[in-house]
Amino acid sequence: MKCVFIMCPLDQVVVDKDTSYALMLGARKRGHQVYHVKDGDLSLVNDKVFFHALSVTPKEDRLKPFEIEDEIVLAGSDVDVVFIRTDPPFDESYLHTTWILENLPPKVIVMNRPSGIRDVNEKIWVTKYPDLIPPTLITKNKREYLEFIEIYKEIIVKPTNGFGGASVFKLTEADSNKSVVFETLTKQGKEHVVIQKYLPESQEGDKRILLLNACPMGSVLRVHSEEDHRNNFFAGGKPEKTALNERDYEIIEKIRPELRDLGLYFVGIDVIGGFLVEVNVTSPTGIQEINRLENKHLEDDVIAFAEDLVRSQTKV
Repeated sequence: MKCVFIMCPLDQVVVDKDTSYALMLGARKRGHQVYHVKDGDLSLVNDKVFFHALSVTPKEDRLKPFEIEDEIVLAGSDVDVVFIRTDPPFDESYLHTTWILENLPPKVIVMNRPSGIRDVNEKIWVTKYPDLIPPTLITKNKREYLEFIEIYKEIIVKPTNGFGGASVFKLTEADSNKSVVFETLTKQGKEHVVIQKYLPESQEGDKRILLLNACPMGSVLRVHSEEDHRNNFFAGGKPEKTALNERDYEIIEKIRPELRDLGLYFVGIDVIGGFLVEVNVTSPTGIQEINRLENKHLEDDVIAFAEDLVRSQTKV
């Protein structure tokens, strides 16, 4: 297969954390050609998609993880599978990329489906399942925000399009910064923010569960450092071994039909204290941490699944 990875520049890849890097290694290990496309570096000529790509050989070498072979323009019709691995925010450039990719021939598999990524905001989509989530407010109205914090006393405030724990605040009713945080994140009431009741169980960590075709493939507990309340790996969180419980399976079962309908094949969900807090569909991470804790190679499962999808399309 010819596998295209739309992602960050290669010199920004964090070798011992990056899930995209693991997937590229997995594709190469299974004999596939790997192409790197820097975020949004693709074109639509009339109705034909073209990728401005680097043909690369990923290697398990911390000092030189990629061998760059050729810089080419790759026709979309010559590609088998495209992995959209661009980090949030889901901005205008990201939106344009998903629209362009809609013009690929039906035989080309895109993980995840562009329309599905557009439909699912990673912070807001979970509100469709009120029985699965903690008390949540999405607003740009300061009065509603202050009333919410008065009720729940401790809250988490975060932007609707952030990632990696960026701009996530833990606040109390008595916090003198609660107004300035809201004003800053909403850009003086112009943009919505997500506000959730603070879950004390987050002190023990949040559980990242990776789903492949809406079925669990692995999980890891992300535990914050002593200096920070955020559990995200890129905010200093540390991975610990964990297991799924009955509530986790209940959450997965509830959201499974829609994830499949939307073509969201590779997804990461975050669970704290039995509550679903986020669904990550743009560039979910965690493969490397789970691999090390569980002695697994989850990237092989993802690539094998993509192979099956490609084979199913060739039979149509």
